[in-house]
Amino acid sequence: MLWVVNGKKLKNLFFIIIAAFFAALILFVQKQELSVFTPVKQSGALAKVETKQKHLALTFDSNWGDRQIGLILKTLKDENVKATFFFSGEWAERHPEIIRKALKDGHEVESHGMRHEDYTQLDIEKVRRDMLFSGATLYKTGGTRPVMIRPPYGKINETVLQAAKSLNLQLVLWSVNPQDEMNPGYKEIVHSVLKDAGKGDIIRLHASDSAKQTYRALPFIIRELENRGYTFVTVQTLMADGKSSHRLLD
Repeated sequence: MLWVVNGKKLKNLFFIIIAAFFAALILFVQKQELSVFTPVKQSGALAKVETKQKHLALTFDSNWGDRQIGLILKTLKDENVKATFFFSGEWAERHPEIIRKALKDGHEVESHGMRHEDYTQLDIEKVRRDMLFSGATLYKTGGTRPVMIRPPYGKINETVLQAAKSLNLQLVLWSVNPQDEMNPGYKEIVHSVLKDAGKGDIIRLHASDSAKQTYRALPFIIRELENRGYTFVTVQTLMADGKSSHRLLD
């Protein structure tokens, strides 16, 4: 029997199959993610922890380049300090070996979204999808699923809050921000952190290649705060210290 296939119909059939595949993939990811995420520990967006202990957390956002992250990981290892990294999913796909190294060194690996898009400009389903794909990618590259997410640019609104809550993800912001990504000079970064940091603070730094001075500032920040009696812990450890305070941004 001779089959004659209309090219246009074949093309349409091809697109239908592709669309069905991606729809099934999204449903599969959602099912897998929702089955393993731990419950949200705090409502809203975590910015600082109220604690009597002299604990604070170093956190790093990373979504571009691989030079600065290497220098930062080496410094943290030399100083015997554990930190929390928020990696974008697209970056993690390109650098799985760095994700695994960070985990091996005892750092906490969490989500910074998939494509580093401004969530406040997206509808809730697009935000959820980006969060889901980021979580799945970090699991694929490092073997651990994120339970926290720092929204790109730190921007949140009610849509972002609801999306994170529906996926049992804790939103994490910060209480100390030296704006190291602007490269104001490593001494200025050190001064800004030391001026503002105290019990329960979450310090926001960057491990992307655009932040060229952070690795130079890091040893001074760590040593001086340790001299003041502070201990650096991961965000999850910090949350276990006491009652968390959070900040909701419109």
